[in-house]
Amino acid sequence: MKKFHPMICLILLVLIPACSTTTLKTLKVFISVDMEGLAGVVSGQECGPSGPDYPYFRKIMTLETNAAIEGALAAGATEIVVRDGHGSKNNIIPDLLNRRAKLLRGLTDRPENMMLGVDDSFQAVLLIGYHAKAGTDQGVIAHTSTGNVVDFSVNDVSLPEAGYNAIIAGLHNVPIVFVSGDNWICAQVKAMLGEVEVFETKTGMRTAELGLHPDEVREGIRQGVTGALRNLGRYSPYKMHPPYNMVLKVKTEKIFYPGATRSENGVFTFTSSDFLEVMDAFNKMK
Repeated sequence: MKKFHPMICLILLVLIPACSTTTLKTLKVFISVDMEGLAGVVSGQECGPSGPDYPYFRKIMTLETNAAIEGALAAGATEIVVRDGHGSKNNIIPDLLNRRAKLLRGLTDRPENMMLGVDDSFQAVLLIGYHAKAGTDQGVIAHTSTGNVVDFSVNDVSLPEAGYNAIIAGLHNVPIVFVSGDNWICAQVKAMLGEVEVFETKTGMRTAELGLHPDEVREGIRQGVTGALRNLGRYSPYKMHPPYNMVLKVKTEKIFYPGATRSENGVFTFTSSDFLEVMDAFNKMK
C-alpha cells in the first residue's frame, strides 16, 4: 500500500473539511414588469383590455419578461419572482412565461403595489417595460401611477414609478440593477440612482416613438440583465432617510387621507417615518 508524506496528510485534513462546508451562493432576483415601456407600445389603448391590440402587447410583455428571466438565469439566478405590475396586474400570460420563474399577479390594496413580494431575501431587482414620470413632455404615455397625478415628490425628489419602487426595494437593502423602457425613463433612473444598467426600448416623441424591433429589445434586455447581475458589487440600494415628506399634486381631488394637509387646490402634503405609510397615502389620494 502506498504511503503518503505526513505533510500531505496534514494538508488534506485541513482542506477536506473546508470544502465539505462550502455552500453555493444563492442569487434571488425580483422582476417588476410594467407595460408602457415595452417595444412598440405608443398608446394607452394598447395597454388595456378595451384595446384591440392589447392581446398582442400582452404577448410582448410576456416575452420581454422571459428575456429578463433568461438573462438572470445566464448570470446564475437560483430563484426568480415576477411581479405583474401593470394596471389590473393580470397581463402577463402565465403559460407563456418561462417555467423557471414564479408569477405574482392580481390587484392588492397593500402599499407595495408593483413591488408586492420583494423582501430581504432578494439580491437584485429588475424593472422591465417602465415609463417616464408625469410631466415628462416627450415621454411615451408619461404618467405617475394614474393620469390624475401631476407630480409626486418625497423629500424634494420628484419620483417616477421606478423611483418610489427603488425606495421600497431599498427598505429591504435590495438594489435596482436594471431598467428597460423609453429613453426618458432611462435618463430619469440614471439621474436618481446613479449606477444602474438601462436599456432603451424606444425614443419617446410624446404621442409617437422611434423603436427597436421586438427581437432586438429582447436581446438587449437579455444581455443587459446578465451583465448587471454578474457585477452586483457595482450597485447599491437606493436609500431615502426618514422622515418622509410627501407632496402630491393632482388634477382632481379625491379621498382625503388622515393626517394629510391640503396646502392649496390639488396639492397635499403628508409626513411619516414609515415610507409604506406614505405610499398608502399616495395610493389612496392619487
